[in-house]
Amino acid sequence: MKKVGLGIAVVVALVLLGGFVVSQLGDVAKTARAGDCARISGALDNPTYEALDCGSEQANVKIAKVLQWNEKTCPSGGMDYSTYTGDATLCLMPNFVEGACYGQSPETGIAKVDCTTKDSVKVARVVSGKADGAACGDQRAAVFPEPAVTFCLERGDQRQ
Repeated sequence: MKKVGLGIAVVVALVLLGGFVVSQLGDVAKTARAGDCARISGALDNPTYEALDCGSEQANVKIAKVLQWNEKTCPSGGMDYSTYTGDATLCLMPNFVEGACYGQSPETGIAKVDCTTKDSVKVARVVSGKADGAACGDQRAAVFPEPAVTFCLERGDQRQ
């Protein structure tokens, strides 16, 4: 099995931890819809939410599902969703693009970077409609069940 390294673990952890920092967003949840994308910035200090087109270079998350006040948890799977709470809870997943590389950002937690960046993670493949880590073979899989998508990840900063 191909070793992926610390970079992927760090990027995935940043995406997962991001959800616990912005419980004060409030009104955002009223207009947000599943499938919308956004840029979450401000990290732990003063987080902000900016709705963006999913094709934007700045969009670092996608709303997988919006839970209403009486729904308790986001769908579970190979990885937990991040959540942002207010009047509703936004279940987030990374807005990863196939072929792009991502790395750590003090401002947004995760951001697109050049693939030569130390500890960057490359999205080798996006498998839409399937939540199955086996689809990635020897690559690291980030699996989300709703909507079903599997991201196949590899080190971005290594010469192939």
